[in-house]
Amino acid sequence: MASTTAEGLGERFGPNYRWFVILTAMIGNIALIFSSTIINVAIPEIMGAYGIGQDKAQWLSAGFLVTMTVAMLLNSWCTGTIGRRNTYLLAMGVFVFGSVLGASSPTFDMLIFARLLQGAGAGLIQPLALQVIYEIFPVEQRGRAMGIFGLGIVMAPALGPTLGGILVDTFDWRAVFYMVLPFCGVATVMALFFMPSRGSNAKPGAFDWTGLVLMSIFLGCLLTGFADGSREGWGSDIILSYFGIAIAALIAFVLCEARSSHAMLNLRLFSYGRFVSSCIVSFVWGAGNWGVWYLVPLFVQIVQGYTATRAGLLLMPASLLLAAIFPFAGRVTDWVAPRTPIMIGMSMTAFSCYLMASADLNTPFWLFVWWLVIGRVGLGFVFPAITAGGLRALPADLVGQGAGLMSYFRQLGAAFGVTLLATTVESRTALYAESFLSTQTAANAATTDFLREMQAALLQAGAPEALQRPGALHQLGQTLYEQATMIAYRDAFLLVAVFFLAAMIPGWFLNRTKEG
Repeated sequence: MASTTAEGLGERFGPNYRWFVILTAMIGNIALIFSSTIINVAIPEIMGAYGIGQDKAQWLSAGFLVTMTVAMLLNSWCTGTIGRRNTYLLAMGVFVFGSVLGASSPTFDMLIFARLLQGAGAGLIQPLALQVIYEIFPVEQRGRAMGIFGLGIVMAPALGPTLGGILVDTFDWRAVFYMVLPFCGVATVMALFFMPSRGSNAKPGAFDWTGLVLMSIFLGCLLTGFADGSREGWGSDIILSYFGIAIAALIAFVLCEARSSHAMLNLRLFSYGRFVSSCIVSFVWGAGNWGVWYLVPLFVQIVQGYTATRAGLLLMPASLLLAAIFPFAGRVTDWVAPRTPIMIGMSMTAFSCYLMASADLNTPFWLFVWWLVIGRVGLGFVFPAITAGGLRALPADLVGQGAGLMSYFRQLGAAFGVTLLATTVESRTALYAESFLSTQTAANAATTDFLREMQAALLQAGAPEALQRPGALHQLGQTLYEQATMIAYRDAFLLVAVFFLAAMIPGWFLNRTKEG
């Protein structure tokens, strides 16, 4: 219907119509970003509710990111087939259903399925905002529109963990799923009025369904292999099968894309070395950004005993500063070669993670905030420089596909980073706990002193004599496990620091000039 196209809606609602569309897209994306970030402060309570370890709990974040990454590939086909408005409504419906299902999940498996649905809805909606901005805003107003849209998107992860923490402490972890529903309701109503349809001249394009299936198999098997490796054994048949299927699916995907007339992935993009460098840096940026944001709330709650609210408040100052630094970082990228802010930003972020690798039970709140601020400022400088440096290497006809592929690598890195770091914490905790236990013998003076003091404390507390020795041994085991967990998190933070330092190598090749 003509009245539902961007032109028809512009005539109907007047010059302010463009800003109504931006507000619609922004509210929908805020709901999705809230859902992707607030779950992290609820994970410790979910682990306790279902009696699971981090190797399974990480799927709450990684599963969301994986389905969002895959669903992003479907966006172009959906908007061309059913239109932007219907794609938006479909995605919001899937997301809301996933949210309600998550809030009422009786089992952990159903909760994971709910998170997968939420991620699918998020992936369909996320690219819509940029598409609409470029369709309805003239060139001279796009920067302003992106600024307003970006402000809301950057503020969401700053406030999400704090609001989520308050909900978890006031009610329980299920409340974080209900939190996004009001935003979804408002966004749905606004989309019915303001989101443009497909348009009379638009035609649905062919879609590479084979490539989508192969990519889904690759991601699912690869991440499952990493998640289950420490529990099943890295050399076990099941884990080797997962990795074997992942490799086979990746090879088949590349061959399929090379021969397909409507490939999802244009392999020509990988002939531009600087663009490949930007994709590698984008992958590390996503892995480190999401990985740290996954690790920190768990560390301060599990190791330091923070409440969910306090954990959310810990993350807020750095996120707010990141929102403030983005405009300045974009200007810096216009003034200097992209590799300069990348080198500075990666160094700052690696240094931040190195500092967090020294955290312990008594690390002060504001010292941790300062460490996070250093890392967030660094990431803020890197993000616009990656985009500018990578896309400058491409000819004009490949810029659009290149931007989409960089976004895909960033989301893929996020899923991979969360899975790898959660697995690292789980496996290193078991390793350190086993090492500590092997030293607890009668010849260890520290152990015997600890047990004697604990037995004396239990005697003073009125515990029966028969329970004093077992109680002291239980406390010893608990203390050793807590120490093992703390050191495992340190290793994970150090691993992220190494990732960021390594990413400086491909980042060095991103300069101002076009690639020959």
